[in-house]
Amino acid sequence: MTRRRTASLLALLVLVAGCAPPRSGSLGPAPTAAPGPPSSTSVGEPPTTAASTSTPPNTDTPARPTRDPGTTAASRAATLTLQLWYVRDGRLAPTRRTRPTTVATSRLALEELAAGPTTAESATGLVTLVPDGTQVSRIVAGVATVRLAAAPDPVVGRLREAQVVYTLTQFPTVRQVAFGTATPTDRADYADLLPPIVVTSPTIGDRVTSPVTVTGSADVFEATVNVRVLDATGRQLATAFTTATCGTGCRGSYRVNVRYRLSRDQSGTIEVYEVSADDGSRTKTVAVPVTLAATG
Repeated sequence: MTRRRTASLLALLVLVAGCAPPRSGSLGPAPTAAPGPPSSTSVGEPPTTAASTSTPPNTDTPARPTRDPGTTAASRAATLTLQLWYVRDGRLAPTRRTRPTTVATSRLALEELAAGPTTAESATGLVTLVPDGTQVSRIVAGVATVRLAAAPDPVVGRLREAQVVYTLTQFPTVRQVAFGTATPTDRADYADLLPPIVVTSPTIGDRVTSPVTVTGSADVFEATVNVRVLDATGRQLATAFTTATCGTGCRGSYRVNVRYRLSRDQSGTIEVYEVSADDGSRTKTVAVPVTLAATG
């Protein structure tokens, strides 16, 4: 009896299984290795290779120098540009020098002041009154103490000091200059030694392109500053004008772009001047000899 019930039950299970709906699908291939860390490559992107990870240089900014394993700091030296203040007709006048970089910038600046102007600068009337041996003995709390030889007269002595003060205070570490035991001074103490018009850019001997940017400071009638560009023959190529940030009786800064047309490179002159309120003539003129680049 028991055997008959068991056989009947088995037959019933076989019949039910045969009536059930079929199951389909795939479990996928059997794993062949343990899974690794997730990839950072996005879907649809090719896998990153050593060649594709290098970044092309940015042409919009100067490239940083690369260090060669055998390169020393001295051979990798960059350059720095100094503003030097010389004297013309008893007034201060700026120019520039580009030299290998150094940590002793104040010392370098005073050495360049003592060395004097170049031949081209001398031709425009620039001279130096700063003697050899002028040195910075220390810089403390923004005050540079300078050893400066005694001058033959007060006028020369004051111009010497003004050259040193205007040159050294271009550096952020120097706000004032002390000469011996005297009270420290700054640029404001020698402002009367500036000419009515100062041109800080371009400087003598620069190669300029159109439009040439002319900058500086001025104390002129109604703050109006005029500029013109002359070619090698003295022919006027272009003119422009602007206003300084301060008018008659005070000094303000100015900046103006002047466009010119020229078929070939040649020497030329940038003139900055005031137009006389009396007769319209050019007055207080500062002439800067430059090389004018062709405009194509």
